[in-house]
Amino acid sequence: MTNGTEGNSKGQLQHDEPKRETPLPWGKLSVLLAVRLAEPINFTLVTPFIYEMVGGFDAVHDPKDISFYAGLLLTMYSVCKAATAMYWGTLSDRIGRRPVILLGLLGNLATSVLFGVSKSFKWALVVRSLNGLFTGNSAVIKSVVAEISDDTNRSRMMALLPLMWNLGSMLGGAIGGLSVDPVNKYPALFGNSKVFREYPYLLPCLIGSTTTVFGLVVGFFQLEETHFDRSTEYNRAMPNNENTPLLSEEASGSDSNNDETEKSSKWDILTPTVVRVLVTNTIMVLAISMHVQLYPIFVATSTEVGGLGMSSQSIGYTMAISGLAVIYLQLAFYPWLERKLGALSCYRHGLWLLALFSVAFPFLSVIAARMQKTPNLYLGFILKSSAVFSSNYFLFWLLLVVLLLIRTVGDILAFTSISMLVANIAPRKSDLGFMNGLQQQTMAIAHMIGPLISGYLWSWSIKHSFPYPLNSHFVWILGGISLGISWYMTRSIPDSVNVFASGSKSSSRKEPDNEAT
Repeated sequence: MTNGTEGNSKGQLQHDEPKRETPLPWGKLSVLLAVRLAEPINFTLVTPFIYEMVGGFDAVHDPKDISFYAGLLLTMYSVCKAATAMYWGTLSDRIGRRPVILLGLLGNLATSVLFGVSKSFKWALVVRSLNGLFTGNSAVIKSVVAEISDDTNRSRMMALLPLMWNLGSMLGGAIGGLSVDPVNKYPALFGNSKVFREYPYLLPCLIGSTTTVFGLVVGFFQLEETHFDRSTEYNRAMPNNENTPLLSEEASGSDSNNDETEKSSKWDILTPTVVRVLVTNTIMVLAISMHVQLYPIFVATSTEVGGLGMSSQSIGYTMAISGLAVIYLQLAFYPWLERKLGALSCYRHGLWLLALFSVAFPFLSVIAARMQKTPNLYLGFILKSSAVFSSNYFLFWLLLVVLLLIRTVGDILAFTSISMLVANIAPRKSDLGFMNGLQQQTMAIAHMIGPLISGYLWSWSIKHSFPYPLNSHFVWILGGISLGISWYMTRSIPDSVNVFASGSKSSSRKEPDNEAT
């Protein structure tokens, strides 16, 4: 009796001891990060110049309609992404992650270059739509990360994916803002170039495509297959290393489970908790897509109608500002906070920060308008018209930087956490591709609707002289309300979503016993 009691106590003590974190498989992870970086760069590099680009098309006759046509471009991208996102995830469950990822990179490479030679709105619309068709790597890469991680290092690895998105967005915005129209911006280098004079938007697309080429080359030679049905035959010829993918160890014992999984419907995984997580994620992405589409239009619009009146070059600077703190926040701050609070709580805090940004950001137009009216030192690289070196100038840029940092922290908390939650709620590991594909599809639908709403409502609000809150603030306020609704829905999500599908926790944080029931 005594020995049995002592044995149980010793076993319980060992069970309660926190697991040591598994070292990150940097070899495999570096390849994934190189592949992941390509998509956000090519997606965001058009943001600084899309207002000018669309305004130059023959289809646009009224400057106040530019936001609508720009929103339509972004919407068609999302429509096509929504139509194929779940398909790519499911396809990766069938033929493997590696071929799907490489095919997506090829499609993005071709469509990015073709978009740079757009001379008409129809051409740009078709190419942007094709780009959306090949944008399915995000869901597949999330599945790979879930397959090569375990319960001790999953939060750190998942945090790296939004890091790549934020870095890519920063680089894409900077590339687009600084390299567009090189003939006029850099006449000493490109003044005699007939190609860039004819296609002023080609250079940023070419520069952005180099990252896709790099990801494609690295992926072709170094990317290993991780899907347990495909990894054995592919990786048999690959050299072994100490960080073997998590699922490859279980492949030999999971054949019977795979047969059972194939017989069951993929849609059986849509439990109430899964639906709640996907719905709150979709509403959050709806608001963020309104931000993404509206931001370059709002900051480029004249202060006379409620914008900030900034140039495309300055828009690139502002997009780069928020990326300065991304590395620390993503690599150090988020994993620490997630271990303290859990992924669900981090997600809720991120929603609050994004809602604060959405409501507060449009008030910068008041300060920008005052800057335009003050006759003082001219700083043309900041605004299209005269800016001033005064207290208004310092206040404007101080608030701009603070608000952009708030948005960056909110993005990191919300998007990293929701990626972990979606991975955690998949009841079967074999459904990770389907689950992430389903998430990407619902997100793509939100990306499809958001730009249409924000583009139409922005045009409507600036065409009419409505008072606050129906003026230029209206779309931003609507985004804040959407984020509040998303936060409210998280109250019905149980804390058990902090636990991975296999039953292991998403962090080393100890859960109370009553939360596990």
